[in-house]
Amino acid sequence: MADTVIKNLKKGGFVLIDDIACKVVSVNISKSGKHGAAKARVEGMGLFDGRRRSIIKPADAKVPVPILLKKQAQVLAIVGDRTQLMDLTDYSTFELDIPEDMKGKLESGQEIMYYELEGVRTLQSPK
Repeated sequence: MADTVIKNLKKGGFVLIDDIACKVVSVNISKSGKHGAAKARVEGMGLFDGRRRSIIKPADAKVPVPILLKKQAQVLAIVGDRTQLMDLTDYSTFELDIPEDMKGKLESGQEIMYYELEGVRTLQSPK
């Protein structure tokens, strides 16, 4: 995990909110008052559960940023609502649940992207 200043976050980046990796949806920075510091509100969408989360902190505070590995895999088989994948870099095989928005879109032999964070994997939309 790395740290970054909250005002440097951009839409589409990643941040840890409540110890859960989230994709940044919006960053709003309010002006500082006469004696106060500027505040930043960061809204994120959970990468693994899809829940919306937000944090409010001073704009110069540091927040943890997860190190996500973006990898490619090939679909080997589809069984019900799970798919068997093979990583294209180390050729390891594993199974993942198919997200609702991807059901019916996956085919055997297709290459897809997935994210890995601390051993937890999730599917990304097909290319």
